[in-house]
Order: sequence, then structure tokens, then C-alpha cells
Amino acid sequence: MITHRRLVMGAAAGAVAVVVFGAAARGAFSTSPASTAPQTQQTEPEQARGITVSGEGKVQGKPDIAQLALGVSVLRATVAAARDQAAASLTAIDNAMKADGIADRDIQTSDLTISPEYNYSDGKQTLTGFRVTNTATVKVRDINTTSKVVDDAVNAGGDDTQIQGITFTIDKPGDLQRQAREAAVADAKAKAQTLASASGVGLGSAIAISEGGGVQPIVYDKAAFAAAPGATTAATPIQPGELDVTVNVSITWAIT
Repeated sequence: MITHRRLVMGAAAGAVAVVVFGAAARGAFSTSPASTAPQTQQTEPEQARGITVSGEGKVQGKPDIAQLALGVSVLRATVAAARDQAAASLTAIDNAMKADGIADRDIQTSDLTISPEYNYSDGKQTLTGFRVTNTATVKVRDINTTSKVVDDAVNAGGDDTQIQGITFTIDKPGDLQRQAREAAVADAKAKAQTLASASGVGLGSAIAISEGGGVQPIVYDKAAFAAAPGATTAATPIQPGELDVTVNVSITWAIT
């Protein structure tokens, strides 16, 4: 019969490492009182020998892209009046952003709704008008102009303007991801070497690798722009900060 011993260890930072040893298989046969004929040899498959650990690599980078969610929201007595005003305000916003260097390909409608609004009083429902909301996602490729783009859009749209939020990201994170990946593998290998040494075994080659992670964008919601609508005299302060680029790996090394 095959015997197995499994040793499970907890590594730092919540990583779980598993060291599995498999004993050599030995054949077995038995006889019964009624017969002395050898029985079919029974063996169990040997479990793979290996050390599995997780590793994390993290590097920081400066974002170079800002994505705005902005648009207009208009309430009028009729659908036609609300739609006309919303269209005029959003067109003014679009023109202002294009004057700031935003290309047509970087402006995309993300939401358009038309709905009635009611006032409820004394158990009665009274129609107050119709609201048209039109929101676009805007990519600002020159991140240093983000504040100007926001202020010019707000001034153009006036009190109809809504800014839902802003997200900062990195357009081409490939180099940062490579650095994070190398750090994650080094972290995992250091843990595996420690476990192998403590267990009295040798560490062989990596036999299985899986990866996860990515760029963690910075997101600011509309609360950051609560005072934005209306004419502005001071520039809206916007700070991109830094982004974490994280890669997580799970690697199994053979035991020698």
C-alpha cells in the first residue's frame, strides 16, 4: 500500500504553502482461506511531489490618462423642452472640451435617460416635469490639462452640468507589470526555498505557474466635484497621485 504524508504550512502575508511527499509504491497480494491463487496487484497513484506558494510583486507608477464621467441633467415641463435644453448644454460642453484638445474618438456617450418626475404630497401624485440626463465618458490623454477640461466643461454647461467622477489610469502599463511580475516570482521563490530548507528537501524546477493582478485605478466620485456647477474663478484642484501595479503568482516547484 502507498503511504502519503502531507505537511501544510502558513507562509507570510497570508500565503499558504503546501509541501507534499509521496512514498514509493510497493506491490501487495493476499490469499484467502479458500484459494492460494495470487490476487490482482492493487496500487494507488502517487501524489505529485511539490511545494506550492504564492508571491506578490507591487510597483508604483504615475498615471498618464484621466477618464471623466460628465454630462447634463435637465428638468422641464415637457419632454421636448427638456431634450432641447439638454442637447444645447451638452453641445456646449463638447465644444469646450474639443477646444481643449479632446478628440472625437475620446468622447463616448455612456448613458441617456428620459423620465417623468412626480411630487408626492398629501397622498397625491403630481407630475412636475420630465428629466433628460445625458452622460459621456471622456478620455483626457494630456493629464496635465484635466483641471482646465473640467472647468471649461462646467462653465460651458452651466447649472445643467453634472460630473459623476474621475478615474486615473496608465495607458501602457507593460513595463511596470514586467517589474511587478519579476518581484512576484522572486517573492514566491524565496518562500519556497525557506520551506524546502525547513522540510529537509531540495527545491527543483517550477512545474506550474498561474498569475493574477493588474493596475489598480484611482477613482474619485462626484462628491469631489460637489461645488463644480456654475461659473468658477479658481481652477479645480486635481491630483493624480500614484497607482499601484500589482501581480500575484502561484507557483509549484518540484521537490528533489
